[in-house]
Amino acid sequence: MSPFPYRLVATDLDGTLLRSDESVSDRTRDALAAATAAGAAHIVVTGRAVPWTRHILDDLGYEGIAVCGQGAQVYHAGEHRLLTSLTLDRQLAGLALSKIEAEVGPLALAASRDGLEGEVLMGPGYRVHEGPLPYVPYEDPSELWSAPLTKLYIQHPTLTDDELTRDARATVGGLVDIVMAGPGIVEILPLGLSKATGLSLAARRLGVKAAETIAFGDMPNDIPMFGWAARGVAMGNAHAELRAVADEVTASNEEDGIAVVLERLLAG
Repeated sequence: MSPFPYRLVATDLDGTLLRSDESVSDRTRDALAAATAAGAAHIVVTGRAVPWTRHILDDLGYEGIAVCGQGAQVYHAGEHRLLTSLTLDRQLAGLALSKIEAEVGPLALAASRDGLEGEVLMGPGYRVHEGPLPYVPYEDPSELWSAPLTKLYIQHPTLTDDELTRDARATVGGLVDIVMAGPGIVEILPLGLSKATGLSLAARRLGVKAAETIAFGDMPNDIPMFGWAARGVAMGNAHAELRAVADEVTASNEEDGIAVVLERLLAG
């Protein structure tokens, strides 16, 4: 057997490590365990904030560092504490939001509050994905701005996710960052924040370099992570924008795409 060629395996969660039922297959668990036994660290890098990630990490028996909230939060799963946390400037976010709505019309909004127990607020008309993730509905817009936020979620009644992302970037690209993180999930983030910034911070803590990292993802918000890592692997179900910049396209998340690549690398 050849030595495993990477010291860090970075995986997105939704559409990548997780199957559609939010489970991780035994095959993928075994492949990650084998990579870890071969000397690599596994790090989760997700757009989900910590409160929406913690139960998955606990189920995996994951006790290391995770990057959450599109890079805003570096979280120590074993110690259940935030190591770093970056918040969205609410005044700047409000300005960006008003500019976007002036361009495309009213938006449905949600927001992720900062902290280990930060609530996700859902406003009127926001389409919620079915599942176990908790959220708090609100009616009064002032509630949205009453506590520190890591990000805003925006939805448009008629524009597609790609169209909304494109129009929002064209309108406020110099004020905030706009990313598409999944179906129906377009986010407003602090300018310059990405999965790459969070991953680089976490990797430094682990003593690992970009040149020693392989990353797996499925959506455009994974593009900066692919740019940072030595190798970027898009899932078979990945968005076309990510596939276009990937070094490799593997099988889908439902077909153990991560395991397919790791098993090949472990076999040399």
